[in-house]
Amino acid sequence: MSALAGNIPIVESASRNEYEELLAQWGDMQATLAFLLRRPQQTADFPTKIRQCDQWLQEMVAQDVDSTLYLIFQLASTNGTGYSASHALVCASLCHILAQELGLPRNERDSLVRAAFTMNIGMTELQDELAERADPITAQQQEAINRHAEKGMALLEHVGVADDLWLDSVAYHHTPQRDRAREPLKSLQPEERLTYILASVDRYAAFISPRKSRIGRSATESMRALLGKNVSQSDEVGFILVRTIGLCPPGTFVKLDNGDTAIVLRRGESTSFPIVASLIDVDGEAYPEPELHYTVHGKRRVINALPSSAVSMGTNHYTMVRMGLMAAGRRLGSPP
Repeated sequence: MSALAGNIPIVESASRNEYEELLAQWGDMQATLAFLLRRPQQTADFPTKIRQCDQWLQEMVAQDVDSTLYLIFQLASTNGTGYSASHALVCASLCHILAQELGLPRNERDSLVRAAFTMNIGMTELQDELAERADPITAQQQEAINRHAEKGMALLEHVGVADDLWLDSVAYHHTPQRDRAREPLKSLQPEERLTYILASVDRYAAFISPRKSRIGRSATESMRALLGKNVSQSDEVGFILVRTIGLCPPGTFVKLDNGDTAIVLRRGESTSFPIVASLIDVDGEAYPEPELHYTVHGKRRVINALPSSAVSMGTNHYTMVRMGLMAAGRRLGSPP
């Protein structure tokens, strides 16, 4: 039986089915979310449907956090079912992971993630349209953008959402939060804490995602844009995001010290030393099979992050997720 680079064996059919099911479930969840966000008033018991998406998300993340990160950052760069749904799923996933890292109370975690799913529901179709057009925004479109948070809150109330933290987070996720970055999150009121977390995650995900009007930034550029030029250790959300997912999270592309273009598979022993797979050599030729590198060992080093637009070849998500899990000596659902 053949092997992937780095002497990682091809898994047997039982494991193969697990990986294929994982990818299919992520695709199904994104398609379901796209339908809900476009048709909230035609959806029976909309709040329950969003809570079901939340439960679905939790079950997916519980299988493997690194595979989750890989898939959501690949989703952010492709927008297969529309920008609005993929952006919502990326933000909800990151909010869930951050809520665990921050130790948020259960009620705050639930409100935060559900707000992340629905924060742009007041402009879903417009958001999808703008992501596919390079034309300048019209005055009418800008007015809709300016009012989408308020409209979104009203729409959610209309379809039965009664959670005040969820509603407030949607209503104020674009309210200026600069002064909040200097205050410890635990000292803020719950609505302020959730709004600040959501606004930070929203900005980061928007930076990294491409649109017709601009290419997405690299993961490192996106994080620097989020943190700003004059950052301090009191900017908890940004620094915890760096500590949790890394400057080059799974699913993003990097340049290695030998000139290879690689994709990050897992965070490795430290977020500073990810496990990566070389896809393209220094001459621009694709490798017949991905070549695995544990950067913590120092044989290959990450020089810089790359935007998704810098890599023209497609990636086989099934192969990459499987390779990353096998590199870490894990299977789906096994403890870290």
